[in-house]
Amino acid sequence: MRCPACGTFEDKVIDSRQSEDGLLIRRRRACLACQRRFTTFERLEEVPLLVVKRSGDREPFDPAKVVSGLRLATKGRPVDAADLDRIATAVEESLRLEGTEVSSDRVGRAVLEHLRDLDVVAAVRFASVYKEFDDLADFERELDELMGPSRLTKATEPKRH
Repeated sequence: MRCPACGTFEDKVIDSRQSEDGLLIRRRRACLACQRRFTTFERLEEVPLLVVKRSGDREPFDPAKVVSGLRLATKGRPVDAADLDRIATAVEESLRLEGTEVSSDRVGRAVLEHLRDLDVVAAVRFASVYKEFDDLADFERELDELMGPSRLTKATEPKRH
């Protein structure tokens, strides 16, 4: 590390401390030439996660786009905004484990998997846009997939009007 006072590269680390969140290391250094002390910070360099669109274009993963799509799907549903942020974060973390490039289709499937656990109605709404439903059969197929055989029987009484 170059000394900010004299410009030499000779220094020693006096103290190292990790930040509370564990994402940063603060180092106190002393220049061996001029004895001046200075602080440096070290953090992990994140490689951008790229989404490969159907057109072949690549763009950086944007959690705000995921949250925006989730907001539309959950409009009028009893879902907290914090839950949507958590889904976007979980999706990004799971996709990063798969590599530095993922298809937009994979992003949609990951969002759908997380949304299914939060709100099935919102998941069907999201799937209708993401999977480009054309007719009622598409909705029926998605409901069968989301609900599974054990979830088709309703545990509560039907609504009385």
